[in-house]
Amino acid sequence: MSPTIAARRPPGMGGFNLTVLGLEVRRLLRNPRTLIFSMVLPVVFFLIFGLNSDYASLSSGKGNVSAFVMISMALYGAVLATTSGGTMVSIERAAGWSRSLRLTPLSPAAYVVIKMLTALVLGAGSVIAVYAVGAITRTPSMPLYLWVLTGLAVWAGSLVFAAFGLFMGYLLPTENVMQILSFALVLFAFGGGLFIPLSQMSQTFQDIASYTPLYGLNELVHAPLVGEAPSLGAVVNVLAWLAIFTGGAVWRFRRDTVRV
Repeated sequence: MSPTIAARRPPGMGGFNLTVLGLEVRRLLRNPRTLIFSMVLPVVFFLIFGLNSDYASLSSGKGNVSAFVMISMALYGAVLATTSGGTMVSIERAAGWSRSLRLTPLSPAAYVVIKMLTALVLGAGSVIAVYAVGAITRTPSMPLYLWVLTGLAVWAGSLVFAAFGLFMGYLLPTENVMQILSFALVLFAFGGGLFIPLSQMSQTFQDIASYTPLYGLNELVHAPLVGEAPSLGAVVNVLAWLAIFTGGAVWRFRRDTVRV
C-alpha cells in the first residue's frame, strides 16, 4: 500500500542533492555568452592595469604591485561572474520555472544554496583565466603558495556576490537586471578600493566605503600578499553582506513561489 501524502517525509537537507547541482551546472555551461563575458572582461582589465612596467619593480608585501593588481582584477571578475550566474534566475522566472518548483520538495534555502554553488563555477573560471594570463606574462611576482592561497580566497569570497546576483535576479525585472547590476558592481569596486586605493581618498569617503559590499572582501583576498591579518571590521563586513544577500534571496524565492 502506498504511503499517504501526510505520511511522507520531506527529503533531507531541504531537497538539496548533487544531481540537481550537476544539472544546474550543465545548464550554466551551455551559455557561451555568459562564460565569455565573465572570463574575457577581467583579463582585459588586468592587461590594461596590471602590466605596467613600474608595477613589476615596486614591491607590495611578499610580492609586487602587479600581483596586487592581478588579485584585484581576479576579484572583480569573480564577483562579476558569480553575480551574472545568480541573475540567471530572472530568466527562469520569466519562463515559469518558479511555478514548476512549487511541485517539488525543494526548500527555499536549499534552492538558494544550489544556485550559489552553481554561480561559483563561473567565478572559478574567471579567477583561473586572470591568474593564467598573469602567469604567462610573468609580470606578477609572489611565492607559489600565494598564487594558490589568494586564488582560493578570491574564489571563495565571490560566494557573497553569487547570493547578491540571486537576490537581485528575483528583485529586478528580467529585461534590465544585468545592466543595473553591472553599474552597481562598478560602484562597489570603487567603494571597496579595487580600482583606486582608499588611502588616496578623503576620510569621509573611506568611512562610507567601509560599509560597502566589496570593502571587506578586498582586504581579505589581499591579506596573504601584504602579510597582514585582515581586520575584524573586514570579516564582519563580509559575513554581514553574505547574510543580507542570502536572506534576501530566500525571502524573494518564498514570495515568488507563493505568488505563482
